[in-house]
Formats: sequence, structure tokens, C-alpha cells
Amino acid sequence: MKQFLFLLAALFLLSLSSESQEKQLPAPAHIEANQNIPKEVINTTREFRERLLADPYRPAYHFSFPEGDGRPGDPNGAFYANGQYHLMYLYNREGTGFSWGHVSSSDLLHWRHHPDAIMPGNGDEGCFSGGAFVDDDGSAILSYWMLWGNKGIGLAKSTDHNFNQWKKLENNPVIKSTEWGITDMKDAKGKEFHIGSADPSNIWKKDGKYYLLTGNLLVLRKYGSRGPGLPANMEDGPGLPPDSLNYQGDHLYLFSSDNLNQWEYLHEFYKSDRKWTDNTEDNMCPSFLPLPSGPEGGKPGGKHLLLFISHNKGAQYYVGNYANNLFYPGSHGRMTWNDNAYFAPEALVDDKGRQITWSWIFDDRPDSAIDYNGWTGTYGLARTLWSGEDGTLRMRPVKEYETLRMKESLLSDVNVNSGTEVKLEKPGNELMELEVTFRPNTAKQYGVKVNVSEDGREETVIYYDNSDKKLKVDTRKSGLGPGRKIIEEAPLELKNGEPLVLRIFIDKSIVEVFANDRQAIARRVYPTLGGKGISLFAKGGNLKVKTVKAWELSPSNPY
Repeated sequence: MKQFLFLLAALFLLSLSSESQEKQLPAPAHIEANQNIPKEVINTTREFRERLLADPYRPAYHFSFPEGDGRPGDPNGAFYANGQYHLMYLYNREGTGFSWGHVSSSDLLHWRHHPDAIMPGNGDEGCFSGGAFVDDDGSAILSYWMLWGNKGIGLAKSTDHNFNQWKKLENNPVIKSTEWGITDMKDAKGKEFHIGSADPSNIWKKDGKYYLLTGNLLVLRKYGSRGPGLPANMEDGPGLPPDSLNYQGDHLYLFSSDNLNQWEYLHEFYKSDRKWTDNTEDNMCPSFLPLPSGPEGGKPGGKHLLLFISHNKGAQYYVGNYANNLFYPGSHGRMTWNDNAYFAPEALVDDKGRQITWSWIFDDRPDSAIDYNGWTGTYGLARTLWSGEDGTLRMRPVKEYETLRMKESLLSDVNVNSGTEVKLEKPGNELMELEVTFRPNTAKQYGVKVNVSEDGREETVIYYDNSDKKLKVDTRKSGLGPGRKIIEEAPLELKNGEPLVLRIFIDKSIVEVFANDRQAIARRVYPTLGGKGISLFAKGGNLKVKTVKAWELSPSNPY
């Protein structure tokens, strides 16, 4: 009978989607510390850990979920307190529902697992994405989207100094939805309008008041499009509300509070502009924090960064000025270009003043692989973000990753003739970092191939294209199995005489590339032939490579 009930519960969870409004199962009862643990559980847990360690595609120094179904796998609730970095991860807990897992670290590399921070119960049937804030008294506040239906925005507060226990506010939802993700309002003249009550941002405090942003996906889908889908071009016409143009594109809604329990809607936070985003793009999973003026932090440089996603085009951002409770974007950028595989950025500011962000990298495996491997969910490398002298965003991996380096090798002054490849004598490693510095040149395309199999059937190609001034990662031959087979491309215009410096991180099924502190691409790959070859190449011109540095990297995941 128990097995039959368990099967029913499993089938029930599999039927859920990220936009379903069906109810989840109740949260599990509290487990007593002195409760006997059957030997079968101990043995199974040990075997599961060993299988994770043997998994050829489980990243070893990128943060990966400990187990279960990380779909959606948004990073949430990031904050820094008492010398520790705290990070939450959204996952569908088996037998429970959508919950926030919780880890913390003192070095951004090795993570301690806490009890889940929030899960279904106390007025909601699951917890979707949101942010975190550390108040003046040292307590942390989590803001989240309450599931399902016409719930709204909920808050939870830490109740112990180690942030192991959290209590949801009795006044939840502190921002009430009229329907799923939407709140109907009336202006001073009594005219109805609609705002989003989904995916809250981190809270921030200014002049004694609390502030919070909410996202617009459901408003866009209901009032800005012809239905639940997002067509490529949406214009006023048959089937659209008369004021549909007001609801198209990315929008955020600003709320304020004196006490965290009662929140007042103020206005839209910024003006959505079609020169940067198109009318099918929403704004969800927002993070709003001040930007420092350098990679090591320090005092804020006067600019603020608004990180967010559109569901159809992935992670992106605005850099701009914040004044009079309004945000004025000065520049816009993306973190994905040809798809949405880098998703749901979440950020914090640490004690050094660094703004650090993580994003979810889609697995791109079939559903059956989740059951077979027992886990899904991986975050990109922690990036430190700052404002350049020109006011645009700069990014690089946090310095802490350098402590994982082992077995350094160095090549200098390598010549690569047009139309040829130069294979490096030392093969790569499944965990490694490459730093390649190309001297300024006029070659049409040049770069690095990694994970090259002996027969050449598999390779991941990373290169700069001088013809259209873009950094590109070609994964069409990265593996014979799953993965997105595309060329991802990021705009990057090198200045006259500027060398190209590529930092390439390989972590089993992830290739992540950073270029000149101005651009980055992260892709999921599944090489099947065990290739570790590395080569330099040039097309349409000769090439000189100043240096090639390589390090084997130590794993940092516990399993």
C-alpha cells in the first residue's frame, strides 16, 4: 500500500509545471535529532554520494544541487552576513513541493548545507523565486512568490544567528494578488490598471523605508499578448486589449513599506525602452544593488545594476542611476543572445563591497536523465561585477577560484598560420582553467578548441570573429549526446591595439569563457568520446599568441 501511495505521489509531482496552479503535497513532519536512522538509509545515502562522484557530467567546482529536481533551479535569496555567503536554490522537493534549499560558504568555493529555508505551508502551497535582505538588527528577510493562484508576495525572517530557522510573516501575503501573478489596481480617477505581483526582488532600505520590486510576466501574457505564448511581434489589433502597448515589454513595479507588513504601491520603476528590449520580453527575477567601481569592491561607484531575466531571452541587465525612487538606465546588456540557457541571475554585496552574482545554467538533458542521474541544477561561476570608466558593466570570476589552481604550465610566443591549427602538446583536463592572450591581429577568426577528441568528431570551439566583432562559442560538435547545438555569440568590440585575453573554465559538462573583463559566455556540453585535446587556430590571417597559461583545478564540491 505504501509503495502504491508513493507511486501516486511521484506521478502527481511529475504532472506539475512551473505555471501550474495545482496544489502541492504538505511539508514533511519535523525529524527529531534522536530518531533512529535505518541502515538501509545510511547505505543508500553513501551509495548515492559515490554515484555522484562517479558522474562524468556532474561539475566539480561549479555549485551543483545536492539531489533532486532543480527545475526551475533559480538562484534565490543571496546575502552576506557574519563572514558567510548565503545562497538559496529553488527546487521541487520530492513529496513536498517547491522549496528553497540553503547553502553557505566562507570562501565561495566550499558550501555548507543548511535545512531548507522555506517550503510549502503557512498559507502557501510552495515558494517560487525571490531575494534576500539583511536588516539593521542582523536578521535576514527572504522575499518570495507564494504558490499557487491569487496568493501574492510573502516574506520570511530568520530566527537564529546561523540562519538555520526561518519564520514566515503572519501577515503574508504582504502584497496580495488578484489572480496568479497579477494585482488589479485603480488610479485616482477610478480607472483600472494592472501590475505584477510575482518574482519579488531583494528588499533594500533607504531613509528608513523598505523597498521592493515585483515582476510582470503574467501581466504581459494576459494584457500585452494574444494569449499565454509570446509571439515574435505584438501590435495593437484584434484580440488585444485597447491599452495592450502599455503592458508589453519589460516592466517592474515599486513598493515601499515602513514595517515590512504593510506595503504601498508607488509606480513603475523605470521606463521600458524598445531600443534595448523587444515587446515580447518580460522582467522577472530582478536584483537591484549598487555597483562598485572595481572588481575587488570598495565604495559604490555611483551606478546601480538591475539584473533580471526575460523568460524567452534569458539573463540581462541595465546599468544606470537611482534617484527619487526611480531608476534611469544608461546602458543595457545581455548574458545570453541566441537562447535563454543562462538564466535567473541573483546577486549580493559582500563586506568588501563586491557585487557577486550567480545564474542557473540549463542542463539541456532529457527528463529521463534526471531520474537516471538523481540530480539536476548547476550555477555558473560566481562573477564579480563592477562599473567601468565608461559606465558599462565589467565582469570576471571572483578571485577565490585562483586558489583551486594546480600544476601550472606556460607557453609563450606561439605562431599560428592562417588556415592551420597548433595542437598543444599537453592535453587538457576535465577540470581546468586556460588563460590565452592573443596579440592584436587582423585574422578573420581566431581562438581555441577544447575537449577535442582524437578522431575530431567532438570539439568545443571558442573564438573571436573580427568580421562582426563578436565572441563566439560553437557547441554544435561538443558531444554526440544531449546539449544545445548552436553558436552562441556575444558582442565584443576590441579597441585598436587591444589584445584579446580569454579565460576558459572547463568543468566536466560546463565550458565558461570570459573575455577582457567585458563579456562572458557559459554553455552546457556533454562530450562522450573523452577528448581532452586543445588547439589554437586562425582563419583569414596569421596569428601570434603571446602566452598560453593552463592550470588543472581542484574540485571543491563535497560530492
